[in-house]
Amino acid sequence: MTLKKWTTLTLTAVLAAGLLAGCSGGGNNEGSTGEGSEAAQSNLNETGFPIVKEPIDLTFFTGKSPTNGSKFENTLVWKTYQEMSNVNVTWNLIPFETLTEKRNLALAGGDYPDVFYSARVSSAELTRYGEQGVFIPLNDLIDKHAPNIKKLMEEYPDIKKGLTMPDGNIYSLPSFYDPALLSMLIGTPLWINQDWLTELGMEEPQTTDEFYAYLKAVKETDLNGNGKNDEIPYGATGITGIIDHLKGSWGLGTSGLGHKFVDVDPASGKLRFTKADPKYKEMLEFINKLYAEGLLDKEIFTIEGGALNAKGQEGLLGSTVVPNPETVMGRKEYIGLGALKGPHGDQLYSHVKVPLVHVGAFAMTDKNQNPEATIRWMDHFYGDEGAQFYFMGKEGETYNKNAEGQLEYVKEITENADGLTQDQAMAKYFTWLGGSYPGLVREQWFKGSETLPTAMAAAEKAEPNAVKEILYNFNYTIEETDIMSSIGKDIQDYVTEMEAKFVNGSASFSQWDEYVNTLNKMGLDRYMEVYQAAYDRYRAE
Repeated sequence: MTLKKWTTLTLTAVLAAGLLAGCSGGGNNEGSTGEGSEAAQSNLNETGFPIVKEPIDLTFFTGKSPTNGSKFENTLVWKTYQEMSNVNVTWNLIPFETLTEKRNLALAGGDYPDVFYSARVSSAELTRYGEQGVFIPLNDLIDKHAPNIKKLMEEYPDIKKGLTMPDGNIYSLPSFYDPALLSMLIGTPLWINQDWLTELGMEEPQTTDEFYAYLKAVKETDLNGNGKNDEIPYGATGITGIIDHLKGSWGLGTSGLGHKFVDVDPASGKLRFTKADPKYKEMLEFINKLYAEGLLDKEIFTIEGGALNAKGQEGLLGSTVVPNPETVMGRKEYIGLGALKGPHGDQLYSHVKVPLVHVGAFAMTDKNQNPEATIRWMDHFYGDEGAQFYFMGKEGETYNKNAEGQLEYVKEITENADGLTQDQAMAKYFTWLGGSYPGLVREQWFKGSETLPTAMAAAEKAEPNAVKEILYNFNYTIEETDIMSSIGKDIQDYVTEMEAKFVNGSASFSQWDEYVNTLNKMGLDRYMEVYQAAYDRYRAE
């Protein structure tokens, strides 16, 4: 793509950002102090349940995954919580596929509800619409009415850092994963077929060269015994997964997955743009070799999750990057790899998420006349009791305790008599399926694929070399947001396009200098100035 076209895109993005700011309306600004009316406050119970003496009604703009049911009001969790709290929530469900568009329209047009819940509100939107009064500050509400959230912020100060916008206000509550639960932060390990390793007489790969040798052997051997050359050494949806797993083998990705284009240079302590680093080029050359030799699925750039899982179910994959082959493919023969040592001795497990997963998972608007009750309603799910209820439901109805005291879903969920999958069976009880929910995740009550024994074993293997200082998200000023959504977005889109071309061979590595020069012409210096300024603020807090 030419520089002229990228410049046009930049101008378009800047104009769009200005238009969005100009037409947002900002509501009536009532409640912008985070305090409701005297009547609302007198109706509030400061502790315990019900939250309010007389019932109140709230409307939620809510993201919905395909695995969720279509009526949240009818699920066990929300029916029960409505009775406990005296708070009646109307859940306006928006599929995740159209969520961004619908959210932008609602915010820009002023037709928004009391609360955005599981709506993936971005930091940029929180900053822009917070300063305009659409989202109300939560600082005082948290201090006075949210003891669980307050306690978490004291225990993990980076939560407050990540939620505090440049104007000093907190406008949202997050999805937060227990930092001690490394398997959850890894999310999607690099899995390898243990049965095939055994059949090949190979040890588990410890280096990138050994990983290459395994993939090569898979391609050259009829390991599934069907007489066809149909084994796929590595299969995934796109190349992002393998890039994010392998860059640590070249010493890159020192700050975790929260900043995919930038990390902290261990030598200087300053931020560096990894995607133009010579070591990054070397890593892409390695992945290009895998592609050129047919060791990556030929459909890797186009395949979707369902089709990939179908290949896994057929027993065709030598390795993959998914949450867990056991749950998405029904295959139990895979093990997760630890950090692979690279050609220069680097061995960093860089595929580690930020515990503060969705910064804008919950945000209150100025139309909310009951902010104190609403923050109390949400705070319950940041404590152990509420979080366990959210994920596990009711003892004897959706879960039981085993002899060791661990929680287990009932057989109606795990071995459904009607042939429903576990996710399908859970949909009438829970709404956490598909993610993006605000709340707290800990191992003892979260029973997703990330806490299965295979995932926990993969995390244990990764732990010695895992990123130690994970950078949480940075929050930008309005001016900085405009730069990151224009110049920054153009740079990131260009990098993504060129990564694919370098891997599939449609761009030669002899064009690397041209690629770097194009990035510089697009404004890489300005992009890094903004990034560094946000990082300096983050470090100073």
